[in-house]
Formats: sequence, C-alpha cells, structure tokens
Amino acid sequence: MAKQESVDRDLVDLDRLGEWMQAQRLPSGPFLNQRLLTGGTQNILLYFERGDRAFVLRRPPKHLRASSNRVMCREARVLQALAGSNVPHPGYIAHCEDESVLGAAFFLMEPVDGFNPVNGLPELHRGDAALRRRMGESHIEALATLGSLDYKELGLAEFGKPDGYLQRQPGRWRGELESYAALDGYDNTSLPYESRIYQWLADHIPEDFQPGIIHGDCHLANTLFNYHNGELAALIDWEMSTIGDPLLDLGWVMATSDDGDGFSTASIEPRDGFPSIAEMVAHYSKHSHRNLSSLQWYAVLACYKLGAILEGTHARACAGKADKAIGEKLHQLTLGLFRRAHHWIEHGIPTSE
Repeated sequence: MAKQESVDRDLVDLDRLGEWMQAQRLPSGPFLNQRLLTGGTQNILLYFERGDRAFVLRRPPKHLRASSNRVMCREARVLQALAGSNVPHPGYIAHCEDESVLGAAFFLMEPVDGFNPVNGLPELHRGDAALRRRMGESHIEALATLGSLDYKELGLAEFGKPDGYLQRQPGRWRGELESYAALDGYDNTSLPYESRIYQWLADHIPEDFQPGIIHGDCHLANTLFNYHNGELAALIDWEMSTIGDPLLDLGWVMATSDDGDGFSTASIEPRDGFPSIAEMVAHYSKHSHRNLSSLQWYAVLACYKLGAILEGTHARACAGKADKAIGEKLHQLTLGLFRRAHHWIEHGIPTSE
C-alpha cells in the first residue's frame, strides 16, 4: 500500500473518531503516523497508530452512492465472521453504522504487511519465477478454503439469498446492461456477442450447487502478498462478498487472468511463472471437494458479470458523469471479457488434459 497525502477532515474527523474509539474501549491518545493508503478502490483507507496499536480505517468516498453505507457494513460483517479462519484477510477490530460520527459507515481493521502485485513486484519476486508461481497457487488455495467454510456456523445465514442464486444471475446482469440505456450518449450496440452469451448462460444453468461464502471480486488487484515469500497475506476489498456459489470466485480469477492470449484485466510484470488458467483450475481441484464439471458456465458468467459492471463506468462517461479516459479503458476490458466468454462457449475453457 502506497503513501498519499493527508486525509480530509470532512472525511475523517479525528476528534469525533477519537470519541467513538473511546466509547468502544479502544486505545486512546494522539493519532500518530497518519497516512492514506491506496487499496484499488475509491474507498478511503487511512492508516494510523494510537496507544501503541496500529489501525486501518475504511470508509466510503465523499460522494456516497445509495448502497455505500450498507456495503461498508456488510464488508465489516464478513471480516468479523472470518476471524480465526484459515482464509488470509485483514483482521476485524470494530465498525460503526452510525453515519453521524464520520458522515458514513466505517470500520477499523488490522494493517496487513504485504504488497499488491498490480502495483509492482518487489525485487525478490521479480527475480524468482518459482515465487511467482507460488503466489498464484496460494491465491487459489485461499479461495478454495473460503469456499469450504460453513457460512451458517460463522453466523452468516442471512448474509445472502442462496435459493435461486444461479437462476438469477444471467437476468441480473442482463438487466444491469439494459439499465445503461437510460444514460444519454450511451450506445449499447457496441458490445459483441452479448446476446449469445446471455442466452447460453440462461440455457445452461447448473442444476444444483453448494452455497458458500464468495469474495465476489477476487482478482489479483485485490490481494496482498508476503514480502518474504510467495504466500498470500490477505484477500482485500470484500465489498462484493455474499452467500452464493464459490465456483464463481474461481471463474472470476479465470476471467481476469492472462492465459498467454494477450488479455487480462491487470498487468503484472514479469508474468512468467504465474500458473496458467488450466493450472489454476487443476490446483483448485486439489484443494476443494467441489464438483467442477460445470466450471465452463461459471467462467463465462464471470466474464459477463464483470463486463456488465465495468461497462457501467463507460456508460456514465458517455453521459458526462465519469472520466472519459477511464470509461474507454474499462470499455475495452469489457470487449475483451465478452470475446473471451464467446471463445469459451465455442471452444471450452482451458484444461490441463
């Protein structure tokens, strides 16, 4: 996580935060070594030390969306539930649903000592392909472990709606794409293969599944790795987590990874050493008892879902409500995701056989 400028008092009023922390019986005293961190999203991440303890505060950006506070509370809840599990994650400390304290819901978590590979690999990892391979493997192992947890035993029985989860997915993301038509200047006819992908997904929904916790956005940009080896230090940015089918997390990694075809959603250099998509699938199967016979569907769905989400920024940019350059960049990723989905429909997903 990189250093940035100091936090705006309108976003984090330290006097009010201090009063709230005292009420939670957390350490008191001056706020030391404050610095904003980059975390791959627009959410605010503030590192500080107080009373010989380090904290990271996470809150939504200044301009809230309708779901911002609810999503922040859900993220805090899943981190709280994961305490003591074998899934690498930031440790939960406390959260606040009272928006009057800082103007939005927020939570405190333990800092993670690790690096984000999308922001550049340390010299050790740049020079060792075996370490890079281990990075990919430990990422996959964490997702397999997450998918094996009993969400009901962890107190997350009401965290999602697993009944009909798979059946809802194609229409849910088709509806998201269709909603962009209301934005002036956006032309949704520029999406190749969309109708084919949607219809294939609707026609090939797996008959059953085993519900579990899903991270929801588990590509490498949302990871931190140990500086001294290839082990995953934490999965971060849990704001899209829910109870669904954990195989969608595996599909998500497949959709976003480079498989030697020149496409990925994030650039990591050097890339050699990281497992191929087929190798990641094989590694997942060694660490999970889940049935992978319908994995093609999850991989195609992941491409479709992520493309639908990214296209939203492009649509808002066309309407003058988002940065035009970023919107075009994300539109190009959507095009790549839809091309990959169509290719996998026609030719199948990569396998190690």
